[in-house]
Amino acid sequence: MGLPSGAPVPHQPLAGASVLITRSPERSMELVGALQKAGANALLLPLIDFERAPDQHSLDAACDGLGAGAFDWLVLTSATTVHVLLDKARDRNLTLRQGIPESTRIAAVGPATRRLLEANGVAVHLVPRDEQSAAGLLEVWPGGGKVLLPQADIAAPLLADGLAAAASTVTVVSAYRTVDYPAAAERRLAVAADSGGVGQAPPSYSLLTPEAASAGFADGSINAVLAASPSAVRRIAGLAPLHCCKLVVIGRSTAEQAAAAGLPIAAVAAEPTPDGLVAAVAAALETSGSAPTRTDTPTT
Repeated sequence: MGLPSGAPVPHQPLAGASVLITRSPERSMELVGALQKAGANALLLPLIDFERAPDQHSLDAACDGLGAGAFDWLVLTSATTVHVLLDKARDRNLTLRQGIPESTRIAAVGPATRRLLEANGVAVHLVPRDEQSAAGLLEVWPGGGKVLLPQADIAAPLLADGLAAAASTVTVVSAYRTVDYPAAAERRLAVAADSGGVGQAPPSYSLLTPEAASAGFADGSINAVLAASPSAVRRIAGLAPLHCCKLVVIGRSTAEQAAAAGLPIAAVAAEPTPDGLVAAVAAALETSGSAPTRTDTPTT
């Protein structure tokens, strides 16, 4: 059914554009929905995946210390880490809220991290003022205290070093391992799929192979590619030259990795949210002055 006569036409800044997402499907539906609402054709090529940390003993010991009140602060920089802690709490027949003493304050980077914590009854006491990154958190860090910092095995030392420089005593523990997609089934860190919106069916998307993505870069049928982490950038760099495809990244560390890999950055998302990414893609394509071309690919 078309729009009623005289009804305003929805603004679609990405009408006709094909945008490649480099996350796994279960982590991408909200973004896919936002891109489609903006008129884009969403393409998926999962490049990285996550496995449980090999050293579960150290992670368990850190969680035991957290529950016993050994830390003044718990610092969380990704929703993936929150999922790990949720699993650990369930192993102890606890909720995440029950596994964190009231005296322990929570610092979180990124709206997805904060939303997941609050959805599980955990109050967040400190977030970056502006840039949602390790550097942004350090700008508002009060200093001092004993800090538990669970993070990815390949996390840059910037945050841990910055906290230590601010007179905090930091315990760093690997919460999960970042690997090429797909992770080994027996070690894969399972994450509940998002639906793209409350009460909505998951939106459709096209799932590409690395070869199809490389061909899309070469022939111009992929207009933009999104990278949410330095590890995703490294894998994008291994696919092929981007040619006219615009690279849009999340965060300072991802942008620095892109520069190190010699990949030109068209835009850095101001906010690591679906709406923030849509705005960044729109800005990148508008700046390029190139007309997007939709690919006719089957949807999954």
